[in-house]
Amino acid sequence: MIAARMLAVVATVVVGAGLVGGVGPAAAGPASCAAGNPLQPTAELFATDNTATITDPEDQRLRNRLEGFELAVDGIAVQHIGLPVGSTLVSGVFWSDERQQATYERSREFHLACVDEAELRRIADQVRVRFQQESVLTFQRLAPNSTGVDAFTVRVAGVDVRRFRDSLVADPVAREHLVGGSITEANTLILVVDLADTALAQQFVAGIGGAWDAASIQYGDREFVSA
Repeated sequence: MIAARMLAVVATVVVGAGLVGGVGPAAAGPASCAAGNPLQPTAELFATDNTATITDPEDQRLRNRLEGFELAVDGIAVQHIGLPVGSTLVSGVFWSDERQQATYERSREFHLACVDEAELRRIADQVRVRFQQESVLTFQRLAPNSTGVDAFTVRVAGVDVRRFRDSLVADPVAREHLVGGSITEANTLILVVDLADTALAQQFVAGIGGAWDAASIQYGDREFVSA
């Protein structure tokens, strides 16, 4: 089933890119794939369909596996000549300066291949509009020495969602600069960090008992896609 679905998606991308029977968008599709491996992610998109403020970590809405949402976002990606290559179910924690409150939300980290910066932005904007989100976070993977690098992702093992939430709320500097983070079902924290906040992120991770894993760092371009 997974293989058949992937072949169908690949076929849609190839046809949509104009490689079969016509000319399609030049900016995305196979030309934007990772060299030698079209299934290697070139970008991440962090999104949810939640519009409520959830403050109770035991709220049943946080048990939703978002399977229908995953299919919907995959469909949006394919429409924009992106290739969805899986997603990670996460528990997000985000701080709102406007509400002065942290909220929990169930979300997914979508892994996309064969997508360029412009297409990634269009995918995120359509997800934002369709699911009534204030913004959608995207991360375009780049070489460490690329001029477009302004941020990085890092993964920290052994951090549960409550500990992360409580530590973020208690640290006004961290919550202003880091804004939030995502925790996998295996209790791995995923942070998307501005380069200027590297030292701050390292200090925060140490403060919550996490081990900074330099090997997990991926550099790229971060954007909050909003109206």
